[in-house]
Amino acid sequence: MNWDEERQLLVKDLGQILVGNGVVKFGTFTLSSGKISPYYIDLRLVPSFPEVFGKVVTAYENSLNVLIGLDNVDAIGGVTTSGLTYAAVVAYNLKKPLVYVREENKTYGARKKVEGVLKPGCKAVIIDDIITTGGSLVKTIDTLRQKGGEVDNVIVLIDRLEGGEALLAEKGVKLNAITNIGELADLLYGLEIIDFKQHGYIKSQIKANS
Repeated sequence: MNWDEERQLLVKDLGQILVGNGVVKFGTFTLSSGKISPYYIDLRLVPSFPEVFGKVVTAYENSLNVLIGLDNVDAIGGVTTSGLTYAAVVAYNLKKPLVYVREENKTYGARKKVEGVLKPGCKAVIIDDIITTGGSLVKTIDTLRQKGGEVDNVIVLIDRLEGGEALLAEKGVKLNAITNIGELADLLYGLEIIDFKQHGYIKSQIKANS
């Protein structure tokens, strides 16, 4: 099975499980970016489903290998908190060092904002669960670069298609998304897992932010 076939199977499984277990919710939500959205994807719930979590971790690993190449990766960077959950397992499985950026500097001990060993020139690939505007990822990228790391790639499970890819491109960083919310919405609607109105909510959010 090649990467594209594997990715499509994962997206189908993931879509069904996300809705079935309440990971995708519909209503009115304020996102971390400050935007208001008619839907919310809580990927922090995924590790509570070991089989799905394992598939997602494998997808991250395979996308790293196929899209970037393990020889081009010196370290795995995690975004706190949800992205770090995936990054830690991927780094362990691939035998790569893990580094991550705290939301705030520690006020005790070494008072570090970057945890882990980040050597100058280290090529770090950042893993996160979902991207909206890309603001939190840019902060992580900037911090790792300030510490001497080289960041050219980010891998996320889902792109909400709300400007994140363009913002990363401005920083010279490529976004590698395993899937995006448009693809997921079409799949879920085709499988009759979400209805016409819910599908419309997602599509209108994409259009409003494109």
